[in-house]
Amino acid sequence: MKPRIISLFLVLAFFLAFSGIVSAGTMMSVQVKKGDVRATPAFLGKIVSTLEYGDRVEVLERKDAWMRIGPTTKSSSGWIHSSALTDKRITLQAGSKDAQVAASGGELALAGKGFNAEVEAEFKARNRDLDFSAIDRMQATDIPQERIAAFLKEGGLTDGSGDAR
Repeated sequence: MKPRIISLFLVLAFFLAFSGIVSAGTMMSVQVKKGDVRATPAFLGKIVSTLEYGDRVEVLERKDAWMRIGPTTKSSSGWIHSSALTDKRITLQAGSKDAQVAASGGELALAGKGFNAEVEAEFKARNRDLDFSAIDRMQATDIPQERIAAFLKEGGLTDGSGDAR
């Protein structure tokens, strides 16, 4: 009977190791242009710091689709949505100092996903009737955390953690 239990344990351990379950201490990379680290695991949680494309973080805990990360040189500890992270290591070094500072973080994020100025120009040429001005305005909108907190308080809303802000 013991060999069966040991075999079952090994199969279970193998399954858990390769099933994509993130365990404490796992290192991950930020795969979005800007990743907000929040005080609570909720989209309306207070932003405590921000990470950029390619930054590495240590995952300490997982709660639903949110991951609690440890502090880094760029951020406080807090919660970030799992869609902003990847287990792949993202490297942004181009070889020389001039090349490393020649592109913005946003350009590097898009290039890392296979999107660049040439791809954008080709897309626009094929879709001349599309108007992206509304999207450009939305992307340029930056609402301060104080306004978000005031909106939530005035409306009697919570940040998703159950606590009113």
